[in-house]
Amino acid sequence: MSSSTTPALARFNTSDDGTARSVLHEVCASRAWGSKILAQRPYATTDALFAASDAAMAELTAEDLAEAMAGHPPIGRPKPGDPTSNREQSGMAGASDELKAEMLELNLAYQEKFGHVFLICASGRTGEQMRDALRNRIDNSPEQEREIVRGELGKINRIRLTRIAETAEGDAA
Repeated sequence: MSSSTTPALARFNTSDDGTARSVLHEVCASRAWGSKILAQRPYATTDALFAASDAAMAELTAEDLAEAMAGHPPIGRPKPGDPTSNREQSGMAGASDELKAEMLELNLAYQEKFGHVFLICASGRTGEQMRDALRNRIDNSPEQEREIVRGELGKINRIRLTRIAETAEGDAA
């Protein structure tokens, strides 16, 4: 990624703790993750920010992961008025009513089994790909699924952190 500090990353590094914490909460709803990222500022590069994110994600407890997952809407039902949620789930935007209904049914079955929303890094995936992943993962054990979710959250965090580290001032992050 980046081998030097971008203007956007410099702004993040020098923003007050409250502002930075709010920005990080938009990336990941886990307070533990956000606190770990905040505590390691300043970041020299986007890669350093990614490494810190990955390390913080690896250390999250089951409770911290649950808190992080609670910040994500179900696939196929992005948060109204949330451009990030809509952008990340754009693969479902043109899905047929049949696929949307199937995703709803699968999402409910998944949530019943695991106690949380089905979480996948949806960026760049079609509705069918997300459905197929859900079908495949619903047979996992809770332990297997927790580690898959940890990896998916890490991917989502990297996408969102890239926007923070590389978005020009005035652009929507």
